[in-house]
Amino acid sequence: MITGAGLYIHIPFCRTKCGYCAFNSSAWSGAEGPLGYLDAVVVELERVVDSWGGDVEFATLFIGGGTPTIYGGDSLAAVIGQALRRLHWCDDPEITVETNPNTVTRSNLTALRGAGVNRLSIGVQSFVDHELASIGRSHSSAGAVAALTLAREVGFSNLNLDLIYGLPGQDQAVWRDSLITALDLEPEHLALYELSVEPGTPFAERAARGELLLPEDDTLADMEALAQEELEGHGYQRYEISNFARPGLTCRHNLNYWHNGSYLGLGAGAVSCLDGLRLKNVDDPDGYQARIAAGLPAFHEGEALSCEASFRESVIMGLRLLEGVSLASLWARYGLTPLAYYGATLERLLERGLVEIVNGQMRLTKKALPVAHQVLSYLV
Repeated sequence: MITGAGLYIHIPFCRTKCGYCAFNSSAWSGAEGPLGYLDAVVVELERVVDSWGGDVEFATLFIGGGTPTIYGGDSLAAVIGQALRRLHWCDDPEITVETNPNTVTRSNLTALRGAGVNRLSIGVQSFVDHELASIGRSHSSAGAVAALTLAREVGFSNLNLDLIYGLPGQDQAVWRDSLITALDLEPEHLALYELSVEPGTPFAERAARGELLLPEDDTLADMEALAQEELEGHGYQRYEISNFARPGLTCRHNLNYWHNGSYLGLGAGAVSCLDGLRLKNVDDPDGYQARIAAGLPAFHEGEALSCEASFRESVIMGLRLLEGVSLASLWARYGLTPLAYYGATLERLLERGLVEIVNGQMRLTKKALPVAHQVLSYLV
């Protein structure tokens, strides 16, 4: 039996679409997301129970987006209940729902808590109002604080906050303001992402016209260093390139991805991976619902990963973790070692002090963390 698998449910709707966002999501003008979409997700779940229900034990459920709480808590609770009933679960599953401050209500949060949700991830991005406006967020700093306060009142004891640094016009002092406000709220987990200007987004169009004033690389490095200093000073442990947690409160769902484990994805654009078989659902929500209604599989792309391709993914994903990846586990799983496989490429990274091997773990060095994405690109 496969144990520790994750279930991801994608909700591709938001109140507004932010200018930097390249995720599979779109703005929805209704008071609540289309209920037909959630119905389709439940039908997809029922169809995959036979292939995933018997020999797979799930440990985490993550509902992401988009903004899942564009739906009412009762609607989401019904989907969660169906997933918990129809699949095999460990004794203490981690159940996370993403939300944005502009869709947080007491009734929604109460319904989610009642459904078993024990972790909430709030997309704050900044606690500075002019920054929120500049990136197209539809909430205020005060609204974000109110959302977190309400989550505590409802009974959530495991909260993640997302923040972005490297925003247009941002400097070290403004970034520190956001960090300090976040730390004052004492979340259990913080995810800090450097802004990435993705092709096809409004930000990419602005950048091409020279209208996007972004911090220089040295400033970005200083922002990252400041974040690590502040968070570690407040008792958080950096366990992944972008993620910090209180001891014992790492995100189990994401750890499964970084360990290249098995996961099932439901909804438009969701990806599943079971023992090297990867399936990707059609992106368009209408197309997704049409395939489900016609009795067709939701996926439209499939790939059986070779041993070497899966090995490379395990190395890349594992190196995102500060503990790195176990050489013994790679050998046991693939019969391959990084030194033999990558040869001179890895030797150069070792010689330059960007990668190290300590006690059987291969990991990025502190020197490599600010340029982690460039280092990992050599090993793809």
